[in-house]
Amino acid sequence: MTKIAVIGAGSWGTALSLVLADNDQEVMLYGREQTNVDRINEHHENAQFLPGVMLPQSLKATTDLKVAVEGATHILIVTPSSAIRSVSRQLNDLLTEPVVLIHASKGIEPKTHLRLSELIEEEVDPAKRKAVCVLTGPSHAEEVALRKPTTVTIASDDLEEAGRVQELFTNENFRVYLNADIIGAELGGALKNIIALAAGMTDGLGYGDNAKAALITRGMVEIARLGTMLGANPMTFTGLTGMGDLIVTCTSVHSRNWRAGNAIGRGEKLETVLENMGMVVEGVRATQAAYDLAETKQCELPITSALYHVLFDGHTPEEEVKKLMQRPQKNEIEHLFTTKD
Repeated sequence: MTKIAVIGAGSWGTALSLVLADNDQEVMLYGREQTNVDRINEHHENAQFLPGVMLPQSLKATTDLKVAVEGATHILIVTPSSAIRSVSRQLNDLLTEPVVLIHASKGIEPKTHLRLSELIEEEVDPAKRKAVCVLTGPSHAEEVALRKPTTVTIASDDLEEAGRVQELFTNENFRVYLNADIIGAELGGALKNIIALAAGMTDGLGYGDNAKAALITRGMVEIARLGTMLGANPMTFTGLTGMGDLIVTCTSVHSRNWRAGNAIGRGEKLETVLENMGMVVEGVRATQAAYDLAETKQCELPITSALYHVLFDGHTPEEEVKKLMQRPQKNEIEHLFTTKD
């Protein structure tokens, strides 16, 4: 049995803890709210984020980060991307032996434009980490928690350690593939949230299936364009962490990015939407980071730019859609992986 500390008792952290507990791993789930942690320990339910889902009795929770990581060989970080740096700093202070660090979050840090694994590597001393891995792919916490069939990817520069992580998670309901392209895996997971926000807007605007299909397809082009410029393998974006994650996030009511975009498309203000969501909408932060990064790299991302103007410059979705539809005509195939669109 392996002790695994899971940092983050939201819906996704809890669902992944359930998977690990189902596999007879020793799981300690760290959460900040004592009431929620007590509910998990006493009633085996995360009523705040996964109401109605009964958790394995072997799954334990704590509000003490030191207790959570003590004796753990693997640490799974499942927090909002904005918390990855601070959590990594805390772990660096607490760790006394090298561990395998895994994150299942999706985002890019604004200003620095660092991927989340790069943040972890920057904050955790090399002597305290055996490897850094990312768990990502098309996976809604609500469905994982109900043990519905789900397939994801574990990506790392260290495939030997990633293979061990693959074994920890894999069971009859949760299938895990290996991928050596951690750049592509992380960027696919982060950038798809941008397109999911835009897809929600098209539905909120009532534009129909044609518009959403075009948006998803051209959004995939933007993800692959920026990703390959940053060193990713373009084939990664045809897989689970690219097209797979994009499809599920753009088409499901479980997606908080889709729901946020849908509300904006129906005329609600961003501030109101975020306040009402009660959970982090990673696509907003990712849009800012990707827009700035594209400007720096001189990489054209028309959909991302349009969304940025809606979120941060006060433009309406309707006027940005009109601009996109009236852009100069192009040859589709010739512009798939060029920096200009």
